[in-house]
Amino acid sequence: MGIALVLLAGQATAAPATAPVPGAEWESIASPEAVGWSAPKLAQVREYSKGIGTSAMVLVVNGQVLDEWGRTRDRSDIRSIRKSILNGLVGMAVGEGRLRLDATLAELGIDDNAPSLTEAEKRATVGDLLKARSGVYHPTLYETPAMAQARPARGSHPPGSFWYYNNWDFNALNTIYEAQAKTRFYTAFTERLAQPLQMQDWRTQDGAYFTGEASVHAAYPMHMSARDLARFGLLYLRGGQWGGKQLIPAAWIQQSLQPYSDAGEDGGYGHLWWVAVDGRHLPGIRVPEGTFSAQGFGGHMVVVVPSHDLVVVHRVDTDIPGNVMSDALFGQLLQRILDARLGK
Repeated sequence: MGIALVLLAGQATAAPATAPVPGAEWESIASPEAVGWSAPKLAQVREYSKGIGTSAMVLVVNGQVLDEWGRTRDRSDIRSIRKSILNGLVGMAVGEGRLRLDATLAELGIDDNAPSLTEAEKRATVGDLLKARSGVYHPTLYETPAMAQARPARGSHPPGSFWYYNNWDFNALNTIYEAQAKTRFYTAFTERLAQPLQMQDWRTQDGAYFTGEASVHAAYPMHMSARDLARFGLLYLRGGQWGGKQLIPAAWIQQSLQPYSDAGEDGGYGHLWWVAVDGRHLPGIRVPEGTFSAQGFGGHMVVVVPSHDLVVVHRVDTDIPGNVMSDALFGQLLQRILDARLGK
């Protein structure tokens, strides 16, 4: 039996089944003013973005494209946004009773290469991995130098007691998901999310596992377009519903968007999603309560603002060495977007 999904008060509310979502093609809003946004201010946002390294931008309001510019159809590495996508697949597995949040690494047979996990580390649960609170600080794959440098010493924190944004947790979580759901990550994403959402650009071959000597748990990079990521963000804004069908349990999404850990000026961290806390979400700005986001290194963002029925997708051409955008600079861009709303 899977652990029960408990509906928690907080970050997002499930939308009714009739809430608008796109079909095979996105529909565009003809007049921003008709839905409460300023066309001149949106034009200023577009011009500002051109000077700071934005490669693609999609703004979705009421399930339609409010504005878009740049290479919105190009597939490129989404970096750590993939972790929020894994959240959706794990939520399905939990809802179907294939996976329990209280299952331990020991129970699931999870270990790693030498130096292997200790008995104390194996007491970490699936829930701990989702929250990045496993206490397992084994070498891992596909992390930034800053993440590796910040990694605590092995055995320094018991499972569940300390938050550290840890690629070991995220990679091992996918190992567990694939074993318990009996499917491959990219296949599951294609069949259970991309196809029902009618993603226009995604192909299963746009994902490829990253392996190495540091760990037996592979990373799972993905290349996706901005307009396909907008569909994923809208799915969470709609509480897991799409066209009247409940793809991801609504209670799972509610549970995932709780701030289990304090992330300072970034707000809080839930289950593989970043969540706003008291307006804190990005450096230097305040966002509406209930805002949450999937974030990838260098300026890759899917920001969801439920109070505005808004999804913001932002991409940077990080395939160019050194071409990255700081969270603070993206925050200034997001502030300009929020300021474009009429009557704010």
